[in-house]
Amino acid sequence: MRTRLTDDEEAVREVFAGFFANESPVEVVRAAEPLGHDPALWSKLAETGAAGMAIPADAGGGDAELRDLGVVVEQWGAHLAPVPLVEHAVATRLLHTAGADADLVRALAGGEQIGTLALRPPLGGSARLVPAGAVADVGVALDDGSLPGTLSAPPGTARRTTGDLPLADRDISPAVAIGGDHVAGRDCALDEWRALMAIAHVGLARRAIEIGVAYVTERIQFDVPVGTFQAVQHGFADAATKLEGAALLAQRALWALDTDQPDVSRLAGMALLFSAETARFATDRSLQYHGGYGYAEEYDIQLYQRRATSWILQLADPALEYARLADAELGPRATTGTAA
Repeated sequence: MRTRLTDDEEAVREVFAGFFANESPVEVVRAAEPLGHDPALWSKLAETGAAGMAIPADAGGGDAELRDLGVVVEQWGAHLAPVPLVEHAVATRLLHTAGADADLVRALAGGEQIGTLALRPPLGGSARLVPAGAVADVGVALDDGSLPGTLSAPPGTARRTTGDLPLADRDISPAVAIGGDHVAGRDCALDEWRALMAIAHVGLARRAIEIGVAYVTERIQFDVPVGTFQAVQHGFADAATKLEGAALLAQRALWALDTDQPDVSRLAGMALLFSAETARFATDRSLQYHGGYGYAEEYDIQLYQRRATSWILQLADPALEYARLADAELGPRATTGTAA
């Protein structure tokens, strides 16, 4: 596995770092709240080819690997861009591999429509808390072994969440089943979501550290910058150390998906959990070193802290993901109790 970006990947990183810096500054992020989606930004992102970047060229995409898409997603996470890039990319890949209508896949790959994936099993004919469910035109949900390829019309309103995410419940009753290995395809898509969100957390954490370091360098207490205090330095050093580990693990998970490694689901889950922990640690430290200002709306760090807390909850309680990994490593938990 490579641990450094290739020249081409570095060029992609520079392009999208500039794109998101120009098109998704914090003013855009704030303006998109509470829905958490900016249609104009989505249109601009679609023009770059990012929406279908990891789709085969013969299906209207860019024929890139997940590792290449991960370079873009890291910048997406660093700038908190209010567009559903990860959900859209994963859903489009799943619909393509499952044999969905070619015109639909091309529309998704071109960004003409927004796709998403229900991460939780449907309940009572409804897909619950669907990422980008408030704005997605096309969705995928696993229901009794079938793989519906469409959902109801997007409501345009979201459930209120800490991170101002476009989460919404969606009716799956009008969905149309498509082909493919439903369970295996859905499981692979979930692992892709885990790995891509892991690298998004890495981008978020890296930017949160930068924001914090900039603040403590300028903030003066006792006639010296706050950043000269050893406890503050130790906090950022711990965050930076965790960040490097999270970045390597996330890259390994994407590599495992690209190369079809047997332990891919374990790696994707580990990457998501550790990167989410790292993002929360980094944002908590940075917010703490801002003092009371960190909680004020006009300071950017609170935007990062809220999303570091809420992104992983789109999947489920992290405790369930830890339990899934434990079962995979150690075997299913034994039931307790005595027989009658």
